[in-house]
Amino acid sequence: MDIATLIGLVTGVSLVLWAIMSKANLLTFVDGASFAIVGGGSVAAVLMCYPLKNVLGLASVLKKTVFTKPQDPNTLITDLVRYAEVARRDGILALENVVAEISDPFIVGGIQMAVDGTDPTLVEQMLISELDSLSDRHADGKGLLESLGKYAPAFGMIGTLVGLVIMLGGMDDPSSIGPAMAVALLTTLYGSMIANMFALPLADKLGVRSQEELLLKSIVIRGIMAIQAGDNPRIVEQKLKTFLPHRLRGPGEEDKAAA
Repeated sequence: MDIATLIGLVTGVSLVLWAIMSKANLLTFVDGASFAIVGGGSVAAVLMCYPLKNVLGLASVLKKTVFTKPQDPNTLITDLVRYAEVARRDGILALENVVAEISDPFIVGGIQMAVDGTDPTLVEQMLISELDSLSDRHADGKGLLESLGKYAPAFGMIGTLVGLVIMLGGMDDPSSIGPAMAVALLTTLYGSMIANMFALPLADKLGVRSQEELLLKSIVIRGIMAIQAGDNPRIVEQKLKTFLPHRLRGPGEEDKAAA
């Protein structure tokens, strides 16, 4: 689980609740009609923008955003260098014995094509095509959350207008002014909270997760191509570590030997 997301969400909600409860009754800020306008309207708008299967898949998108822990790229590089050592020492066909212990189907598919003697250009094209497909799926999930964040404040404004119309239409009845104003103001509050405390931050986090996964997949592609080309494992390691900023690069083989 991504602890930063949990800390941010809990902190944001807690501060808002503290600000409310320190000055007023929490129930004053609870209104079913306001939430129906904002929540229901936002979901309706998203349904108009995306196919039903995409909207129903929102739960899995959120799960991936919050609960998926990215793999350490240095660990991935270490594994790929180990596969390069096996291929260099025993031949690329020896990697068939290694495939069983690999859990990532992307790596398995790439190594299997290399073992089968598939043309390197075709291997690279197929892996890049799968990478592009993954990027498109991530973009769809991010776009769904961004749409929710875009429409929630808009429906908050619609609710505000509804409340104002109700209030102005009942000016002759002073008792109706308070509830109408509550709807008018709470819808704006709900819309802003949904957008800025939930949808848009999670969309940005999904973007970060997508970049992390695409980086890992790019490392895999470069590693498999180097293994298939028969590169020296030390060269493979150097090639793969060029994907990482210097602060994330672990000690190389030469550094380990010197140590």
